[in-house]
Amino acid sequence: MPIFIYISCANKEEAKLIARTLVEKKLIACANLFPMESIYWWKDAIEESLEYVLIAKGIQEDFEALKMLVKDLHSYEIPCIVALPIADGNADYLEWIQTSTKKQNI
Repeated sequence: MPIFIYISCANKEEAKLIARTLVEKKLIACANLFPMESIYWWKDAIEESLEYVLIAKGIQEDFEALKMLVKDLHSYEIPCIVALPIADGNADYLEWIQTSTKKQNI
């Protein structure tokens, strides 16, 4: 099943490293990177920071491996790595996600 994976990163360089690594390992078909401003609780205080969000397109079957790799590459103590199901969409695009993540193509 195709999924979106939402990952927040400390900066553009970290987001690009994670995205490129996931694409190279065929754990995702592609990723979009966006700058964002975040306000959040951390260690009993409200924090504000500039971050990058990475929205990746992959498949549910690869999520556990993806999550472990992102944790290894990520600078945060508790990184945001969440999967969202894709309920519907352009069938050709969803098929492209499936095809682009097939490991035998490496």
